[in-house]
Amino acid sequence: MKTIFNKMFVVLAASAMLMSCDAVQNANNKQKGAVIGATGGAVVGGVIGNNTGDGNSALGAIIGGVVGGTAGAIIGDRMDKQAKKIEEEIPGAEVERVGEGINVTFDENSGVYFATDKYNINADSQATLNKLIDIFKEYPQTNVLVEGHTDNTGSESYNLTLSKNRAQAVTSYLVDGGISSGRFTTKWYGESQPKYDNSTVEGRAKNRRVELAIVANDELKEQAKQQAEQQDSDQN
Repeated sequence: MKTIFNKMFVVLAASAMLMSCDAVQNANNKQKGAVIGATGGAVVGGVIGNNTGDGNSALGAIIGGVVGGTAGAIIGDRMDKQAKKIEEEIPGAEVERVGEGINVTFDENSGVYFATDKYNINADSQATLNKLIDIFKEYPQTNVLVEGHTDNTGSESYNLTLSKNRAQAVTSYLVDGGISSGRFTTKWYGESQPKYDNSTVEGRAKNRRVELAIVANDELKEQAKQQAEQQDSDQN
């Protein structure tokens, strides 16, 4: 029964998102934060957040925390700049602006990767994470969800542990580099959330990944709301 309800919620979420496509289609990234909030994105985010994995997937974490309105646009503007910085400094990373947050994916071909059955941070991965540390220091008003994922090779329990070790290794490295541990939440999903086809070599390589969800912290949200209120007051 739970599975049926979850599927129904996902269908409803998708329908709500399609209804807002016309509004979002011609919006730039800065404007999307306002558009999503104004068209019920927070509700959609709540549905998605509660029906992806255990409710803490990268997509759910980003969309579920939508502020919306003018404040959302202000947050979106700051996220645009941070996303652009990540793209410039780490060209191999897959960087997506979603709502008022950023989804960053690292796989074996994009800067942070691990040897088979290993979870230590190698030299190449250190170079990438060092750049990420500098960016997080430049944009301190964000929180980060770190997720570990694997392909389906090996047992489910083994993959869950491996994804845990890899996600925790990334978080620990970032914290050791001077980023406050309070900014991080670390999750791991093993093989349960594939994004690509595990029947192919390329798909399995892409599923062996670490994902980051970068979202506004409470301080930034409050500042954005105050700035939005001031802008509204100036216009009236």
